[in-house]
Amino acid sequence: MTDNKYIECAKVINTHGCRGGIKLESWCNSPYDLAELDTVYAKKSGAYVKYKVLKTSVFKQFVIMELEGVSDMDAALAMKNTVLYADREDFELEDGEFFIADIIGVDVIDAENGTVYGKVTDIINRGASDIYVIETANGERMIPAVDEFIVKVDVTKGVFVKTIPGLLD
Repeated sequence: MTDNKYIECAKVINTHGCRGGIKLESWCNSPYDLAELDTVYAKKSGAYVKYKVLKTSVFKQFVIMELEGVSDMDAALAMKNTVLYADREDFELEDGEFFIADIIGVDVIDAENGTVYGKVTDIINRGASDIYVIETANGERMIPAVDEFIVKVDVTKGVFVKTIPGLLD
């Protein structure tokens, strides 16, 4: 589990308009979660720089955002490919919800017998559900994050799974 106060929430993928608007690829559950933020941060020279959000809108899966201090096309263009962060406390998690960043590095454990298969190294999403990438003693494996395989996720103890032959061995 990471102890970082800030969590990645989006990437600036383009400019929008001529008054400093930016187009964001949201890394939140929903682009509407990102659009509700009042403040975002960019990491520059190892420090987090705070930007007040002036205006947002959601267009398809993207968020269009205007930030204080980014008031023209040149300033917006300079932010292209910048990863934006949010303060963890700006999100309200429901019971059972967690930040993806918090399970990177946790053990993947057999829910029935306690065998530790490896550690979560990444989470990818290609549509229907997330896929947990796991580094095992036998190399990289992937497991769909669906109820048939994921029994429980505890960011402090691990991801508890039930497997079928060949899935993680």
